[in-house]
Amino acid sequence: MLHIHEKLQPILKTVLHRNAGEPEFHQAAREVLESLGRVVERHPEYYDEALIERICEPERQIIFRIPWIDDANQVQINRGFRVQFNSALGPYKGGIRFHPSVNVGIIKFLGFEQVFKNALTGLPIGGGKGGSDFDPKGRSDREIMRFCQSFMIELHRHIGDKVDVPAGDIGVGAREVGYMFGMYKRLNNRFEAGVLTGKGLTYGGSRARREATGFGTAYFVRSMLHRQGTSIEGRRCVVSGSGNVAIYAMEKIQAFGGKVVACSDSSGYIVDENGIDLDLVKEIKEVQRGRLSDYAERRGSDCRYIADGSIWRVPCDIALPCATQNELTIEDAKALIANGAIAVAEGANMPCTPDAVALFREAGVLFAPGKAANAGGVATSALEMQQNASRDSWTFEKTEERLAVIMHNIHESCDQTAEEYGAPGDYVLGANIAGFVRVADAMRSLGII
Repeated sequence: MLHIHEKLQPILKTVLHRNAGEPEFHQAAREVLESLGRVVERHPEYYDEALIERICEPERQIIFRIPWIDDANQVQINRGFRVQFNSALGPYKGGIRFHPSVNVGIIKFLGFEQVFKNALTGLPIGGGKGGSDFDPKGRSDREIMRFCQSFMIELHRHIGDKVDVPAGDIGVGAREVGYMFGMYKRLNNRFEAGVLTGKGLTYGGSRARREATGFGTAYFVRSMLHRQGTSIEGRRCVVSGSGNVAIYAMEKIQAFGGKVVACSDSSGYIVDENGIDLDLVKEIKEVQRGRLSDYAERRGSDCRYIADGSIWRVPCDIALPCATQNELTIEDAKALIANGAIAVAEGANMPCTPDAVALFREAGVLFAPGKAANAGGVATSALEMQQNASRDSWTFEKTEERLAVIMHNIHESCDQTAEEYGAPGDYVLGANIAGFVRVADAMRSLGII
């Protein structure tokens, strides 16, 4: 159980009561409120119960039906969500997730995290999130197109480049964004390029957007280690997942001289002591849409594939959980610490359980929460919005250069805030307070809205 300052306990009680049955949202709210105890003590002007309660309450929650027809000519029904959480800093900004686990509590937790993540970037974007319990696995391109079009038929009335700008997330890549953008364009009879980010390069997308979340996570790890007088070079690294975030985190870790020895998918994980062959992973996952067991078969005796068990038992110096929420448990944290891990950075959103996070912090392991470490994706989405607004297209190098600067600034903000509040090296506290203060200052300026 996290320690919540006594003045903030009534707010937590209200949040828990008002959002019953939403454990992921409860977890995210508890973590932020725990950090705010130091703010309340040091800067009483921020102790405004109504303000903090408003920050924990979405401005708007939209739930809708999505009917569509599958290839067998059967009508299917899914549920869609968009939670527009906070627009004090700018239009709502956050991804769309297609996964069977999606429900309103998951989307609210993601939207709440997005508010502070977006604030940390220093860019003028608010926080939101959306998605559906639709499962794209095993569906044909035509089925996915029909679903995306039906999804957008309802969503289009709630979004716009000055209102709410969705992007991709789990289960939603450039293909899905393209189908949604096409339907939005048809429904609104205008080419509003900035309404969605993560688009293809041929119709307003940004170079480096696909790589941005993974690259940004690696940049944040590099800054953490540099702060300690060391580097990624020569370090063993384990990465969970094998989607966009994991693949490009691995690519940048390797570019920085690290050695990635393991990654995973929903079926199991691979251990390749010679270092993961990233070109092969990309071919299997991005082209063939296959499983990592295929990687092991093609690599032969140099690689082990494990269908059961935890990837976090593989010894490493740096651990990057890049798959999904609450994937890394306290038992996994104990194993990582026992095996000498020095840094953990969340490439996914809240992939470590609260007990695991607490153990890392107590053990002195450098720990980067998702709202700081994986902010590179939304930061580059905001850069895509800039390009769309100016009818411009930047080079990959220019975009990555901006990304690197933003991630460095996020690290400095978290690090300096933690130092200011008497907890040097505590990136969880630093990220939560730095994000909160920026949002709270804007909300106070706008009045009671």
